[in-house]
Amino acid sequence: MRKYFITGALVLVPLAITAWVLNFVISTLDQSLVLVPSEWQPRTYIPGLGAIITLAIVFLTGVLTNNLVGKWFVRMWERLLQRIPVVNSVYGSVKQVSDTLFSSSGNAFRKAVLIPYPHENSYTIAFLTGVPGGDVKNHLVGEYVSVYVPTTPNPTSGFFLMMEKSRVVELDMSVDAALKYIVSMGVVAPPPPLDAAAGAHAPATAE
Repeated sequence: MRKYFITGALVLVPLAITAWVLNFVISTLDQSLVLVPSEWQPRTYIPGLGAIITLAIVFLTGVLTNNLVGKWFVRMWERLLQRIPVVNSVYGSVKQVSDTLFSSSGNAFRKAVLIPYPHENSYTIAFLTGVPGGDVKNHLVGEYVSVYVPTTPNPTSGFFLMMEKSRVVELDMSVDAALKYIVSMGVVAPPPPLDAAAGAHAPATAE
């Protein structure tokens, strides 16, 4: 009996979680209907209509701004926002992050790494994001790297740390495989590297 229960759970739990996530995303996107004039809104609620409208707006915005006229309009709009106090700092910070995450040439997570966290005798998977910059690097003695430590099972929240390069170990693991490992709470382990069977040496430190 226990065997059948576990088998059923293994089938239904992923489906239930997937349905919950999709429902959350669609419900959130449906809020865009609030922006539509009341006389244009459907008399009866149609699930997913707001999500479709949101996706259409995003796609249409991309089409319109992917030409000379659209790019000029975006530049003028950004210049206007940069002249507004408070708004300029918030918009600038958010735009830098979004450009890094969504740009086709962006590289938000460069490498999956292994770091000691939250203490010396415990380790976790993190992602290499760059090196400390600005005035921060002037106060760090030695060579440091910037890493992002995601939480489990929701990797969209986490912690930003600056660690000594010598304490960060690069993993022979893709970013996608590392994310799956984190989201599954360690259940879905990535396959071993190809040279593991040949007794390859330990991974090199982060570059």
